[in-house]
Amino acid sequence: MDIDLNSLDPIIDKFIDKRGNLIPILNEVQQKIGYLPIEVQEYVSKKLNIPMSKIYGVVSFYSFFQINPSGEHTIGLCMGTACYVKGAEDIMEKLKSYLDVNIGETSQDGKFTLTLTRCLGTCSLAPVMMIDDDVHGSLVPDEIPKILDEY
Repeated sequence: MDIDLNSLDPIIDKFIDKRGNLIPILNEVQQKIGYLPIEVQEYVSKKLNIPMSKIYGVVSFYSFFQINPSGEHTIGLCMGTACYVKGAEDIMEKLKSYLDVNIGETSQDGKFTLTLTRCLGTCSLAPVMMIDDDVHGSLVPDEIPKILDEY
């Protein structure tokens, strides 16, 4: 993805004189382009005269910031206690092998990003995953391809 870094200037300028401006700037930039690649972080670093190490520290600390593009759909597999006890680890392995990704990565076709979550509040359906806003419960590994093919 080629990013016109100058197109980020209105966002930066909007917050330039505000105290605690880094997180709001990074948040709006991510909303605009979908993620925060290193080249964008470096641009923000230069524009704000903040060390790159601080920018990267903030981006890597907060889980809502992403340094890689997300897929069209986000899979959040619950690894809370109930889900873990009822086989979430087997579901995770099936997802990883079927999509050929690791946790936090996006499939080659750009369709799915695999993430882990803590309790989704649907323990009676354990193990559970969410794809976007859709809850899929009482999962068994063999169902994973069929569920993903719906997307």
